[in-house]
Amino acid sequence: SYGDLSKLDPSTVTPQQVFESVCNMRSSKLPDPKVNGNAGSFFKNPVISAEQAEKLISCGANVPHYPQPDGSVKLAAGWLIDQCQLKGYRIGGAAIHRQQALVIINEENASSADIVALAHYVRQQVGEKFDVWLEPEVRFMASKGEVSAVETIG
Repeated sequence: SYGDLSKLDPSTVTPQQVFESVCNMRSSKLPDPKVNGNAGSFFKNPVISAEQAEKLISCGANVPHYPQPDGSVKLAAGWLIDQCQLKGYRIGGAAIHRQQALVIINEENASSADIVALAHYVRQQVGEKFDVWLEPEVRFMASKGEVSAVETIG
C-alpha cells in the first residue's frame, strides 16, 4: 500500500517488479550518492507512546502517524525535521538535503565533525519543538570501531 508499490497487482507481481519499484521510489526521493555523498535516511522514524502521540495530534499538527500493533505510534522523522524548516540548513560542509529532510548530504567537503554537529542540531530542534528525540539510523564508525550514534550526537 506504499507509494508506487500500490500500483502493482498483488496477484501477478514478481520480486523483480517489487525491487524495481522500490529502487525507482528511492531514486526519486533520495540524492544520488555519486553527486552528493550521503548515507540515505539518516534518522530512524521514531516510535512513541500512544499518549504522547495523542498530545501531538491534539495540538492541531497534521502529524503523519502510524499505529503499531503494540499500541505505540510511529512518526515520520522527515516530516518532523521538515516542520522545523531545516531543509537546506548547513553546518560546515554538511547540509540537510533540500528535497528530503531525512537525508544529510556532504555538500562541500564535510568533515565528520560537521555531520555530527548537524545531526546534533537537527535532533535538538525536533526535540525542543515536538518532545520527540530522533536517533540516527546510520552507524557511526570511529578509529577504534563502532560508537554509539545517540551518544555521539546527544
